[in-house]
Amino acid sequence: MRDVRSLFIFLFCSPIFLCAQGNHARSASSKPASPGVIELNVPEGTPLPVILDKEVRVRKTGQEIDAKIAEPVYVFDKLVVPAGSDVIGKVTAIGGVPALKRTYAALNSDFSPVREVQVTFTRLHLQDGHDIPLHTRVSLASQGVLEFATATEPQNKTKSKKQNAAAKLASEKISEKKQEVNREWTLAKEQVAAPGKMHRLKRILISELPIHPQYIEAGTRFNAELLDPLQFGTENKSAEELRMIGTAPAPGSIVHARLETPLSSATVQKGEAIEAVMTAPLLTDNQLILPEGTVLNGSVLQARPARRLHRNGQLRIIFREIIPPDTAGQKIEGSLEGVEANADANLRVDSEGGAQATTPKTRYLTTGLTLALAAASLSPDSDAGTGGQSVLEVGRQGATGASGFRVVGFTIGLLVHSRPLASAFGAYGAARSIYSNFLSRGHEVVFAKDSAMSIGFGSRASAVQNTSTQH
Repeated sequence: MRDVRSLFIFLFCSPIFLCAQGNHARSASSKPASPGVIELNVPEGTPLPVILDKEVRVRKTGQEIDAKIAEPVYVFDKLVVPAGSDVIGKVTAIGGVPALKRTYAALNSDFSPVREVQVTFTRLHLQDGHDIPLHTRVSLASQGVLEFATATEPQNKTKSKKQNAAAKLASEKISEKKQEVNREWTLAKEQVAAPGKMHRLKRILISELPIHPQYIEAGTRFNAELLDPLQFGTENKSAEELRMIGTAPAPGSIVHARLETPLSSATVQKGEAIEAVMTAPLLTDNQLILPEGTVLNGSVLQARPARRLHRNGQLRIIFREIIPPDTAGQKIEGSLEGVEANADANLRVDSEGGAQATTPKTRYLTTGLTLALAAASLSPDSDAGTGGQSVLEVGRQGATGASGFRVVGFTIGLLVHSRPLASAFGAYGAARSIYSNFLSRGHEVVFAKDSAMSIGFGSRASAVQNTSTQH
């Protein structure tokens, strides 16, 4: 009988005990990290930001490539890989060229079309002399970094002078913080030996030759995803050092983050969840507030795909929650301040944190030139020489041919003294320019996975406590 009673008590109490244990475990996992030892490991899957500091002429598979770490790599609050550390890699494959692409390139007198080059990085050399083997999977990263938009405060004439002065001071502090972050992000550019004007001109001329070598330009950025973790030992942390983790960041604070959710204005929907991860710690008065690895959860606030008549896409995102490692999540207000993007994407970040593709104003100039050439090809030459072809008219036909088919068109225009042919080339060039610059679908806003971002906390109109420091 006693055994039956004991069994009954055990069966009745076990679920309650297990539930209590589960609740205790969840509660413990949501508390700030307890004092003790922090393992300084860069986990598998982390993309190391790598940048070429010198151009590389692509010759063969196996050739060595030297590069540098573009941005500092942190673990928790410790810098483990400084920006500028040397990275050694090699060319692993040189791809072929599809027949259609080769044919189109030949029409433009390019018999050396660009081939896809695959590289990998195998060794990391730290500034303290340590060599660390790497096992990576490399992809081409976005090229270039957007300038950070400075918020413009609305003008309100009913405000007092004191209120206007306070708003101006807050705006100036935000602007200073953005400039500081911008300087940190442009550190990678300072590591790259910028080619001189003559060097750039030489490369442009070489690229226009029918047969030319292929280069990977200095400043090209890669994401070298770790296939094996990097270990940098451990570090002891006291309760005092960890006591502020998870507290709300001061309004105006700006952090570096890496986008985990790829986004495109063509496919993303309003309200879709997004996630980013902080890549550098946020400190206030040398006190850790948010460590590296803090997760930022948000959503798409606005998405508009590109449309015909060259109307560009728009994308606006917002972050509403931060989750530091082993700490409870907290509601915040975070918006986009800057994002890494391809240099030819023509993206800009507006004063409200939205991103929009823009169209270069040079489209008016280029279209105007092609229209002028097309019109000139239809008008007779009043100074026509022998055979009705003056030097001016021959040169004009060459330029008109170039507007349609570049070097091939230019050559045909010079050799074939035919005004109808020149007119056809000119009409084609003008039609193609009008369509591509004014009638076609505009550009989408695209944020690739692992794109580097800067995210600002708090309302832009709120005062900024000038205590937040970014390392």
